[in-house]
Amino acid sequence: MASMGNQQQCQIITATAALFLAICGILLLVVPTEDVKEPPEFMYGIVLDAGSSHTAMFIYKWPADKPNGTGIVSQHSECHAKGGGISSYAGNRGGAARSLEECMEQAMQKIPKSRHKLTPLYLGATAGMRLLNISKPKESGEVLKEVGDKLKTYPFSFKGSSILSGQEEGAYGWVTVNYLLENYIKYGFVGKWLSPGRDTVGALDFGGASTQITFETKQMVENKDNLMKLRLYGRDYQIYTQSFLCYGRDQVLLRLLALLMETQGSYRSIVHPCYPAGHSDSIKLMTVFGTPCNERPPLYEPDVELQIKGTGNYDQCLGNVSHLFSFNNCSYSRCSFDKVFQPNITGNFMAFSAFFYTHSFLQEATGISIKSPEHLENAARVVCNMSFQEMNNKVKNQESRLKDYCAVSAFVQVLLLRGYGFDYLSFPHISFQKKAGDTSVGWSLGYMLNLSNLLPAEDVLLKKSLRSSAWGALITLFCFLLIMALYFLLRAIRKKGTDNGI
Repeated sequence: MASMGNQQQCQIITATAALFLAICGILLLVVPTEDVKEPPEFMYGIVLDAGSSHTAMFIYKWPADKPNGTGIVSQHSECHAKGGGISSYAGNRGGAARSLEECMEQAMQKIPKSRHKLTPLYLGATAGMRLLNISKPKESGEVLKEVGDKLKTYPFSFKGSSILSGQEEGAYGWVTVNYLLENYIKYGFVGKWLSPGRDTVGALDFGGASTQITFETKQMVENKDNLMKLRLYGRDYQIYTQSFLCYGRDQVLLRLLALLMETQGSYRSIVHPCYPAGHSDSIKLMTVFGTPCNERPPLYEPDVELQIKGTGNYDQCLGNVSHLFSFNNCSYSRCSFDKVFQPNITGNFMAFSAFFYTHSFLQEATGISIKSPEHLENAARVVCNMSFQEMNNKVKNQESRLKDYCAVSAFVQVLLLRGYGFDYLSFPHISFQKKAGDTSVGWSLGYMLNLSNLLPAEDVLLKKSLRSSAWGALITLFCFLLIMALYFLLRAIRKKGTDNGI
């Protein structure tokens, strides 16, 4: 009897389980399902920013499915090449290529091997190479070919090495600024990338050999060379952009020396109103006149050492710096300087690169919080009246640059206020920043955003999933079947106890 009871109990349990599984199988066939995307893989891109003073490599990544047509790009890694910019290797065969090796080896490690062949690689040279291309076009072409041949040896998808125009550099810098400030898109609580509806921010870049101003405008751009149209995240943007070659920090300082030599009529010794009083220095004439930004004098002895003695006079410094600009003969309704059209300044701006470093030095050295044109003028005046030692006591670890801060501060003052037209109303809308978020600001991220818009999106893997409405029915059915199984099991146990006389 016990054996027969156990056998009946097993049959009941087996039948119940079989019924349960059969019903679940039928339901899985008929219950409606939907396709669910697997998390997308990442696409990668490499940009080498070949600047006038050094080369930086930036690796970016974005989801392969690219919502809104443009990759949601983030910085993956960066590397700063040792040595000078690639333009400094003109005439030094192999030097420019070798300078890139360490960073490219890092890229090999940072990007998954399965993605190497799919990763676009681009080198963009800026104002340093633009100047070399003017003065020595043959050597400029040789340097570009050399670095291009080197980059082709790596297992990435090499897209070329070229010299960016000033307008491209300015426009891509503007794209970077607004992307990092989330002025194009923002991730919403509902899990979608949304337009935040904010106005864009203008970009002010101050490099070693050029300076750029870029901002969105609704005004008519009278010179079409200053107009660029971009499409990002499903929106069209019309921006004004202008790059001033020879108006970067390093070139301005050389141009100022050439001006002082010309006005003082000496190519062997000068007094410099922008150098700290009593400070002496020397520089070879070949350094001053070895750039196309300065016209070589008739009697030019390149190896002669120019002797320089500082006088620390703000007003004289400002006057000489102002002569580097031309504010006459505008053929448009409005010009900034050098006969270049510019619409009226509107909105907020971010000033980066040497703008940030100059602004930061002025505040640290003087204790003045610079929030107006008057503050900028006062801070520049205080710095120009400081001795070299006073500056060194105020700001540490900048000895090699201290002698130049008076001249650069005066230049920034003339450029922003008289050149671009910032006044007491618009100047407070400039934010001087080195980074936006945790990312350094420059043209390379903007370029990669634009490139990601041109790259085709990858198909995303799909998997089947039950619709949310089906889960409630399945859970209810499961509970019902579980209760039924327990019911039959308890009946079997009770029957067994009855049969055993319990």
